[in-house]
Amino acid sequence: MGPWLALCVLLYLPRALQGQNPTPGWPPAPLQSFEDSKFQGEWFVLGLAGNTHTVADRSLLSPFTAKFTVTKNNHVEVAYAMIRGQRCVTWSYELISQSQPGTFSVAHSGEPGADPEEIQVYDTDYASFALLLSRKQSDLQRILRVSLLCRIWAIQTQLLDKFICLVRAQGLSDDNIVFPDLTDWSVPPGKC
Repeated sequence: MGPWLALCVLLYLPRALQGQNPTPGWPPAPLQSFEDSKFQGEWFVLGLAGNTHTVADRSLLSPFTAKFTVTKNNHVEVAYAMIRGQRCVTWSYELISQSQPGTFSVAHSGEPGADPEEIQVYDTDYASFALLLSRKQSDLQRILRVSLLCRIWAIQTQLLDKFICLVRAQGLSDDNIVFPDLTDWSVPPGKC
């Protein structure tokens, strides 16, 4: 499936990045309701954008997964896994629900003095895609990220439209968008 995703992005992205507004009226207002239990499970991170990302970062971005699990204390644990060379890199953190639906603060329990971070599920249908916003304020700068998550290793055209429009609505440029290179990519059995 990797080559299909690469082909879709290569064919569609130039049109989307020519300054066209792919879907007028996007992005919509943030979620009015959110169901943690429906959001649980494995997601594939197929697009990233951020004020600290550049197109040059594409070579550094390997495909990776995010698994969301509701814990006994009603927090959401997020576990990421990425293949880098011949090894599996993993990291995780816990999300604590906030008053706005789909909005969480990141619990930095193992990192004293860590900068506060907020993650918002901006849009999702639970079954195929999710758009996430992450905001973090450090002493030196504000860090903003937009993530496109999918349940399969493929991006539908309308999801790419939504992702690009949300990126632009956050004041980011097309140069801040990075897609992992899925060409000839596969997860070695038992690696992650």
